[in-house]
Amino acid sequence: MLTVDPLPDQPAPDNPLGKLILVRHGETEWSRSGKHTGLTDVPLTPRGEDLARGAGSLLGGYEFSLVLTSPLQRARRTAELAGLRADVDPLLVEWDYGGYEGRTTREIRAELGYNWSAFTHGVIRGTTPGETVEEVAARASRVLTRVLPAMAEGDVALVAHGHFLRILTAVYLRQAARFGAQISLDAGSVSVLSFYREQPAILSWNYGLELPLTPSES
Repeated sequence: MLTVDPLPDQPAPDNPLGKLILVRHGETEWSRSGKHTGLTDVPLTPRGEDLARGAGSLLGGYEFSLVLTSPLQRARRTAELAGLRADVDPLLVEWDYGGYEGRTTREIRAELGYNWSAFTHGVIRGTTPGETVEEVAARASRVLTRVLPAMAEGDVALVAHGHFLRILTAVYLRQAARFGAQISLDAGSVSVLSFYREQPAILSWNYGLELPLTPSES
C-alpha cells in the first residue's frame, strides 16, 4: 500500500501565480509497443533518454519551488536527464492495471470481444490488486494538496506517467476523472497548467520536440 500523506493545515490557495509543469517520462520498450505499464519498473530506451533530455531543454525559463517524481525508474531517470533535482513522491506512480499489466489494448479487446478501455471498463485483479479510475484520481487529489500551496511560491514540476498525469489534469481542471480519456499524452512530452482569470487552465499540452502523428497508445 502507498503511504497517504496527511492533509495540509491550510486549504489550497486561491489563484496561485506559479505554473504546474507536467513531464511524462521518456519512451520505454513497453510504451513503444503500447503495453499497459503500471507498477512494472522498466527502464527508458535510448530514444526515451533523448526525449527526456529534450524535455529538459524546454524548462529553462521556470523557477521551481517544488519538483516531484514518481519512484519508478523511468520517471526518476527522466527527471535526472531533464536536469531536475526531484523529490520522490510515491503517490505519483502510474495506474495499477492489475491483470492487464503488460498487455496491449488490442490484446485485451480481442479477448473480451468489445472495445475495452481502462477509463470506461476498468481493470481486473492480477498479481497486484488494480485500481479504479476514481482511486487514481484520489491519489492525484492528494498530490495537488501538496502542489497548490507550492504554486503560490513558484513553479512546480511533476515527472510521472501518461495515465496518471491525464487523470491529475482532469482533477486539476475540476472535471470528472474520466475526462482524462479525452486528452492524449506522449512519452517525453511537457505540458503546462496554470490559472487564467481565476480558473484552472491548460496553457500548453503535450508539447515536445516532435508533433504526434497518432494518439499515444498508453
